[in-house]
Amino acid sequence: MRFALQAEHGEESILVTLVGIDGSSPRALGAQMMVTGDGRFCGSFSGGCVEAAIVGEALSVLEANQSRVVRFGTGSPYVDIRLPCGGGIDLLFTPRPDPGLLAALVASLDARRPAAMQIARDGLSLGDPAEREPQWRGDSFRVAYRPCLRIMVMGHGDALTATARLAHFFGAQTRAFSPSVDDVATLSASGVEASLLTMRSAMPDLVPDPWTAFAFLFHDHDWEEVMLPWALTSPHLFVSAIGGQRSRRDRLEMLRAQGLDDAAIGRLTSPAGLIPATRDPATLALSIVAEIVGTYQEGLSQTALATPGRQPMPSLL
Repeated sequence: MRFALQAEHGEESILVTLVGIDGSSPRALGAQMMVTGDGRFCGSFSGGCVEAAIVGEALSVLEANQSRVVRFGTGSPYVDIRLPCGGGIDLLFTPRPDPGLLAALVASLDARRPAAMQIARDGLSLGDPAEREPQWRGDSFRVAYRPCLRIMVMGHGDALTATARLAHFFGAQTRAFSPSVDDVATLSASGVEASLLTMRSAMPDLVPDPWTAFAFLFHDHDWEEVMLPWALTSPHLFVSAIGGQRSRRDRLEMLRAQGLDDAAIGRLTSPAGLIPATRDPATLALSIVAEIVGTYQEGLSQTALATPGRQPMPSLL
């Protein structure tokens, strides 16, 4: 969507949506691709196997100015185009999507609010973001969008800088907080947004939401006394903290002394990361970021795995 809005003024575009899967597919139901009138595109459905044919089809749809569903892979009229997984995908081509609606969706996501789109033969409309499943509803297909993953990394030293860098280069919206001037300077030089913590009682200047994950990487755990209870009692996706057995016991006592109940304390993942007992900062960073990304993906209604069978589709031809 942002790609279409950033295209040259007056450039027409075609929205392509994955609306049916037969067998397996590299992308999930509801995945989308945008093609501009000069043949440029953003997004993919097969990692390069059918994109050239999709662009050609999109330009044909733009010329005809009429939505259509086209099968690629197994069962497709394009017998010379096959998906590597051996399945088939049905793509809905929508010419000239309303820029105002696309801008409204982008604005909602930028404000970290979920959004949804209804795609019908006669164009697009906003949908109900509370309905998460990508699916046909009568003669229209709905797609839900969730705010991007945001990772808040709090701590100091190599574990902090390695984790924040990896989260940033993965593509998550990343912010780092550290009491170390050197940490802030190092991360800022890498393009990571980093802020200096000056007081243990000061709260970070951010508003958590259900797509925000926290990674506490303090070796001096006194820094957690205010921020960790705040994170656990705020809307969040995931909260984790490093530390050995003694640190975890002391942290548990601290949280109970702060008045947190068992339900809130149970939302803390400790020790952090998928790889147990690692002491190498780079490995710890990979372990923590992978755990957070996995949690984010689990929270989405779409899956990146094969989707058996096909959804019934109304005729848009």
